[in-house]
Amino acid sequence: MRPASPAALTWLRLALTSEAALAPRTARTQPPSRLLHTTRIRPSSSHNSASNPPLHHPRHLSTSTPRPSASPSQSPPTPTATATPPQTPPQTHYDLFPQTFPHGPPPASPFTIDLAALRKEFLALQARAHPDLHPPPHKPRAQALSARINDAYRTLCSPLQRAQYLLSLRGIDVSGDEAARVEDDVGLLDEVMEAREAIEEAGGEEEVEVLRAVNEARVESSVRGLEEAFAGGDVEAARREAVRLRYWVNIRESLDAWERGSPVVLVH
Repeated sequence: MRPASPAALTWLRLALTSEAALAPRTARTQPPSRLLHTTRIRPSSSHNSASNPPLHHPRHLSTSTPRPSASPSQSPPTPTATATPPQTPPQTHYDLFPQTFPHGPPPASPFTIDLAALRKEFLALQARAHPDLHPPPHKPRAQALSARINDAYRTLCSPLQRAQYLLSLRGIDVSGDEAARVEDDVGLLDEVMEAREAIEEAGGEEEVEVLRAVNEARVESSVRGLEEAFAGGDVEAARREAVRLRYWVNIRESLDAWERGSPVVLVH
């Protein structure tokens, strides 16, 4: 074997001296916790922390099953809205007679109506709605419908009641004393008082017939005024004319009930 050179021996002695001096120094300066940590088996990072909770955490001491948390991407269910059935609008008297009034009340239809056509449709409707033609469970409904058809027919047949009904659909009442006041219409008051006095002073049926003809002309004039007012949508003009027509209708009734020497009472 070849002997080591002096340089190699010097290097080997220095290396061994450095290694022996460093080993005990490292053992003395390293803390105990560091040595223990090197021997602990650390859990893999792939394990779920929820399945191996630290024992010192107080929340995990409970034996109850934790409630699953909602996913932030999922919104709470929206309650299903209940569909509201469409409401049928209330029928007018005109809607009960679609053949006579295919377009409904004025101004779509004229104020003056065909009484013959109205009566024909009225009889047909009453024939179908008669309570005797329906089984017992449906009789109350048939009776209510029959009564409504009768009321609508009577209202539409009378120009005065028809005008008052149409105004009531617009929120105007001319059937009460307050609504029928005519103090602001001096000409109407004078005409009404003259007609009343003429009826009281009538000497016989012939004079009454003349007064009746004059009054019927007043009625026709008011009906024409209502026709124009409703056709043009002039509610105020229709209200004034309806008040006038009320007086002429009252005078007509007084003429029909005339008796020699009897006083004339006008109901406003």
